[in-house]
Amino acid sequence: MTRREIGKVIALTNPASGHGAAIRAAQLAIARLHRRGVEVVEIIGDDAHEARQLVGAALEQGADAVVATGGDGVVSNALQVLAGTGVPLGIVPAGTGNDHAREFGIPTNDPEAAADVVVDGWTETVDLGRIQWSGGDKWFGTVAATGFDSLVTDRANRMGWPHGRARYYLAMLAELSQLRLLPFRMVLDGTREIAADLTLVAFGNTRSYGGGMLICPDADHGDGLLDITMVHEASRTKLVRLFPTVMKGTHVDLDEVSTARAGSIQVDCPGINVYADGDFACPLPAEISAVPAALRVLRPSPRPG
Repeated sequence: MTRREIGKVIALTNPASGHGAAIRAAQLAIARLHRRGVEVVEIIGDDAHEARQLVGAALEQGADAVVATGGDGVVSNALQVLAGTGVPLGIVPAGTGNDHAREFGIPTNDPEAAADVVVDGWTETVDLGRIQWSGGDKWFGTVAATGFDSLVTDRANRMGWPHGRARYYLAMLAELSQLRLLPFRMVLDGTREIAADLTLVAFGNTRSYGGGMLICPDADHGDGLLDITMVHEASRTKLVRLFPTVMKGTHVDLDEVSTARAGSIQVDCPGINVYADGDFACPLPAEISAVPAALRVLRPSPRPG
């Protein structure tokens, strides 16, 4: 880790994160930044595309960091601008999952403490994941998932009711009733081919997604590789029993789960989408890869005081 002076930041806020909690968190964090002598350029990101444009334009005027306030979605939005630039990312967690913040030890319930992490200026250089397909590309920080996970999210996105987590749970129940194995074909690092019927596949740059579920418990955000978790199971009962083990990361020890590790993976499964950092990425086929040292992240001091 290295330390740098933080005198000016761009503060990007998603007002919808955490059912509106991000606005209050941003107010507290920005007030703290001001008290500590940091200049703040505020950007409200109602629309993801517009927010990226505004952040990009603000960066051209110079800044020491971009601070994203909200959930993993707003962090993901910032990644699309910051990847490869060397400009550090600060995080003020205010979403429902906050998996980026968990990975880097950033306080999830204290916006002022998260702002202090930014001002203290300790940065770690980390990898990012990248998804490339015929229509474009997308960076991600945590996990890209496809299969059962993406089918559930597809269904939840089509539902107008109910709102919040209840909609996701209803979508999950509906997809469980139609659970089936999916014909995946993957090529790892251009050499190793995996053709298998799978329920879901996750590609982890970091360990967790979905608010702390350790889907790739051994993932290392600095090793230049993605951890791959594959579930070979079409039994609804077994899949439901698997979910609690994901919270602890012990599912990888089960017979119906296998793992691998690669720098790049060509992935295909007809009619299936990929979601990354909780948001839609693309339909398959795609190439999913790790990009070493693509981002600098502001995180707590490596030592007390």
